[in-house]
Amino acid sequence: MSEDEAVLELPDFDPKVTRRAVRRGVLRTASVVLAALLVAGLAAAGLAFVQQRGDRGERMRDILGTAFKIYNPAYEVAVDTCCETTPLSMSFTIRASQIRAARGFTENGGSTHTITQNFFGRVGRLPLGNYANTTLSTNLANVGTDLQRKENIRKVLARLPDGLNALAVIEFATPARTAELTAFTRDFDLCPQKVVYERRPGSVPITWGMTTWDRAPRPEETTSCADDMKNDLEGFRAWSRLLRDHDDANLRHFDLSLARLRKAANDGLAYAVVEDLASVKELRKVIEDPRVRTVRLADVAFDLEDPRG
Repeated sequence: MSEDEAVLELPDFDPKVTRRAVRRGVLRTASVVLAALLVAGLAAAGLAFVQQRGDRGERMRDILGTAFKIYNPAYEVAVDTCCETTPLSMSFTIRASQIRAARGFTENGGSTHTITQNFFGRVGRLPLGNYANTTLSTNLANVGTDLQRKENIRKVLARLPDGLNALAVIEFATPARTAELTAFTRDFDLCPQKVVYERRPGSVPITWGMTTWDRAPRPEETTSCADDMKNDLEGFRAWSRLLRDHDDANLRHFDLSLARLRKAANDGLAYAVVEDLASVKELRKVIEDPRVRTVRLADVAFDLEDPRG
């Protein structure tokens, strides 16, 4: 560099000016970050609001919670209040306890699971169902097959104590209409826990009972189990009327479909009933009735402390 060229002189270091510059930079960065967080928070709140729009949460519980119960007929299922909401999903919790012969051994507390629906209304992976493989679900899948013929069950019942309580699937020789079903239950003083409204050999059929839909309309008073079954069928039909075409994709995750549910509800034909409070002695009479195709035993319970043995 020649002597004639100007020399760039650096200004004297000023601590105050430097501190002010640093503070301005920090404030500017903080403002940008806070603005971004505010935008993100507003967006999240907006998405959560969209998730909760209208009766979306209540309908999710009604449709998916009830479908889960139909998907798991071998369990007593309690659906918690809906819903836990995030910007991208909604969920609710269910508690499931395996159904056993009444007054027999039960699962203390059962198991807890979560049903989740994404922002677009699609349900996620479901617990239990086809993976549960319980004796009751297996027996329900056998309705309509030649397994457990009447003559074989007679021999089994003959070997069991009279007072043993049984969880049984009583299959009819021909599908029973409501009047025929109520007459049958009155004849044997039965009070079925569930009614099987479909014959689907090799797969779990559609079932419905008093606790399947929590919000099913019910009269204030009923006088018999026969009355309850009539009301249950009306509840099944009322629930099926809530279903819309766009529900079909979710229902298929529950091994269901709109067409099957609507047909079962409209037909109202009972192919079998699930009885959890029948004694072996009573079932020996039931199996001799010509209206009965067979009785399928899913569980038995014996009170070892009962002095009668």
